[in-house]
Amino acid sequence: MGCARAEDAQAENTLAMGFYARHILPHMINIGCGMEAITEQRKRIVPRATGRVLELGFGSGLNLAHYDPQRVTALVGVEPSQELLGFAAPRAASAPFPVEMLNESAEAIPLPSQSFDSVVVTLSLCTIPNTAAALSEVRRLLKPGGKFLFSEHGLAPDANIRRWQQRLNPLWGKLMGGCHLNRKMDELICAAGFHLEEMDAAYIPDMPLKIASYQYVGIAVPN
Repeated sequence: MGCARAEDAQAENTLAMGFYARHILPHMINIGCGMEAITEQRKRIVPRATGRVLELGFGSGLNLAHYDPQRVTALVGVEPSQELLGFAAPRAASAPFPVEMLNESAEAIPLPSQSFDSVVVTLSLCTIPNTAAALSEVRRLLKPGGKFLFSEHGLAPDANIRRWQQRLNPLWGKLMGGCHLNRKMDELICAAGFHLEEMDAAYIPDMPLKIASYQYVGIAVPN
């Protein structure tokens, strides 16, 4: 009986988490990632994309408002959440350039190599389970001379903040769809075979949670 009760509880928990992931979390992500402080970070890097663009972690399409339509010819957005793509669809339909949305994982993208002039990722490397595989795909899909543009939160330099990031990371990940607080983004990008052409790392002003406010913003190119 004890085992049966444990199995029932586990099943109920799985159902509850599935409901949360499908019906609550996408709304939280759409609202949270649309905060003004985060929007200001998007404005720093997204307009610098050029040509044919691939965006990993397309989410609800919040970056679409910040691409320069004079510089972008077309965009492909890769997003594993069908629910978030539902939010993105109206934004994609009204974009000033062609937008294709793919309901796929960033670790294995079914597109030809050397297809894109720019790859953009904002607030998604923190969540992708296998960052090395995703960054390998970025290298594969970039044309020669192409650039990888990123804006990502991650591991902070201050010891006290880092301790809280490490402590809260397991709970944070469960609540935020697998997001990690403690990834050191510059090291992950360099380890994947990129050179940082430029990068700025600093706390985002006016963020309610400092543990999630240390932002890495920059441009990288394959070695």
